[in-house]
Amino acid sequence: MSDKDISRKGASPAQEHKIISLIKDLQNVNVFKELTWEGSFADYLEIVRKNPGVTRNAFQRLHDMIVSYGTEEYVEYNEKIIKYKFFQDPINDGADAVYGLERPLQKFVNLIKSAARGYGTEKRVFLLHGPVGSAKSTIARLLKKGVEAYSKTEEGALYSFMWKVKQPDGSVSWENSPMHEEPLLLIPHEFRAQVCEMLNKDKPEENHIDIKGELNPFCRQIFQEKSREYDADWTKIIQDVKVRRLVLSEKDRVGIGTFQPKDEKNQDSTELTGDINYRKIALYGSDSDPRAFNFDGELNIANRGIVEFIEVLKLDVAFLYDLLGASQEHKIKPKKFAQTDIDEVIIGHTNEPEYKRLQSNEFMEALRDRTVKIDIPYIIRLSDEMKIYEKDYNVHRIRGKHIAPHTIELAAMWAVLTRLEEPKKAQLTLMQKLRLYDGKTLPGYTEDNIKELRQESIREGMDGISPRYIQDKISNALVCDEGRTCINPFMVMNELESGLRHHSLITNDEQKNRYRELLSVVKEEYSDIVKSEVQRAIAADEEALKKLCGNYIDNVKAYTQKEKVKNKYTGEDEEPDERLMRSIEEKIDIPDSRKDDFRREIMNYIGALAIDKKSFDYASNERLRKALELKLFEDQKDTIKLTSLISDVVDKETQEKIDVVKSRMIKYFGYNDESATDVLNYVASIFARGDVKDTVN
Repeated sequence: MSDKDISRKGASPAQEHKIISLIKDLQNVNVFKELTWEGSFADYLEIVRKNPGVTRNAFQRLHDMIVSYGTEEYVEYNEKIIKYKFFQDPINDGADAVYGLERPLQKFVNLIKSAARGYGTEKRVFLLHGPVGSAKSTIARLLKKGVEAYSKTEEGALYSFMWKVKQPDGSVSWENSPMHEEPLLLIPHEFRAQVCEMLNKDKPEENHIDIKGELNPFCRQIFQEKSREYDADWTKIIQDVKVRRLVLSEKDRVGIGTFQPKDEKNQDSTELTGDINYRKIALYGSDSDPRAFNFDGELNIANRGIVEFIEVLKLDVAFLYDLLGASQEHKIKPKKFAQTDIDEVIIGHTNEPEYKRLQSNEFMEALRDRTVKIDIPYIIRLSDEMKIYEKDYNVHRIRGKHIAPHTIELAAMWAVLTRLEEPKKAQLTLMQKLRLYDGKTLPGYTEDNIKELRQESIREGMDGISPRYIQDKISNALVCDEGRTCINPFMVMNELESGLRHHSLITNDEQKNRYRELLSVVKEEYSDIVKSEVQRAIAADEEALKKLCGNYIDNVKAYTQKEKVKNKYTGEDEEPDERLMRSIEEKIDIPDSRKDDFRREIMNYIGALAIDKKSFDYASNERLRKALELKLFEDQKDTIKLTSLISDVVDKETQEKIDVVKSRMIKYFGYNDESATDVLNYVASIFARGDVKDTVN
């Protein structure tokens, strides 16, 4: 076959050579050597002497891993909040990032910290509890990925060991500790105190080493055989031991376990604690010989790391009994063997109905007593909810389809509204409450007021619409009309509303009606938003705004200094134009009784800028900018004749003006041609009804 034929079928030989060379340059064989390090027990003692951290238990390792990615502190509602950067998923470029859950995650990390210090919570099952789709599984997945990645770093290094074992056929092989235990467990109990004293000499207390636990049955059996072979000479026994670097891996079932309940008839507790290897019974003569046992249950293989129990409360009772010992005593009971020590973090997650069933089951008091519940609610901050969808629906992932401005925002807004409790204060609307939670200000509401709002809403975030439902409906909108270049908020809101009829988790008509009413609230909010944007687009004539501003400032200056204004056309001195000034000030609700204060405020602002040798720009003063834009909009809206859009005939001059507005919508607000046309048509229909609200957000 010629080179030409090869190139038709795939990469040419030259390209293949380049690919191989590229991989050769990218790989780092030294990292592989570090991660597969092997050495003697004496070598390991030297490692421990230099870096006591290699002997940390699973809780200490998990806490150090989380903290290693850094933290941010901020104050919210007069309370210090610590944000752990790890939960933004730096390992996978934010693919599993968790948003808006800083408070429950802070509580969770504090519990892990307490467990790491041995204050009691290390004897508990950590139960993530919350509604469906509230990121419980994501948090557990993040933690598993985190400890796996941490074990590959120098700071997170840990070690296990293997035995030189003579097989029944006479051959010799190296057998790993099946539960990849800490090598220091090979030191007999009677020597441990003196060994620790030597290792801890001149080290701060937080770095002290404490050897806890016993070898698993397999290693204990090998140790006893070696003792008989070498007349209990420990120094000879460890010559048949090789210490190795341990890399945790969920796929390889090393240090990370995941258990998912199956059909109750098929559940078997040996899936947690291992089972007999019947093929090896013939070799070793007994089913109680640990060499004829597979220590491969989830609790066995998760030793030194973390085990996740998916929907933990759906487990059969026999499994839950295993959890009691695993959490409280850090021991498991493999079939036909004594209790075996484990060192692992046990994390389960469940939804509310299952947790209520646990609470009502009087036979499960022991499990309840050994469980620490961490509520993982839905997000109730709009900006955080938006981040969930923006991660999946953005220009990098959605190609060939434009997502109109506010589409994601309004879907997220509706989701958050369904999770909020109605305010007890009659004058506060649910939409205003949403805005307050999102960091917006409202006259008469301080941070203490907002804190009270949250405290009186006990179940806020534990009910409502799941992010998964929103994601499904956005996806539907993206594919439902292939002829369009974009999707807009109304398309998504229609999907959200139509889906309520078949939503499996909405059990009554009252709830459905409430969710539909909230969609109406969101649609009203959208109308206000796009009217404001169109108003600003019409008034976005920089030259006209500067001219109007200059005219206003000239009159305000003359008014405050009790002077006259020179008419630019006649050259005559005239009184300040009160009508002009009031027509602008009224746009932002400055009452007549406060006009003098506002005008002095503007002049003082200009004076302060002058002292700093800075020029005045109307855009730097938010209130004045809004007032000028609204005034210019009022002056120009009739000349543009936007309402002609909903008629069949638009004259050339009007069309040119409308095209200018459309171009501004695209430039300033992120629309494309189709979505800008949609918005202008929608707002034109509102103007035609005379429903115009003179506000600019």
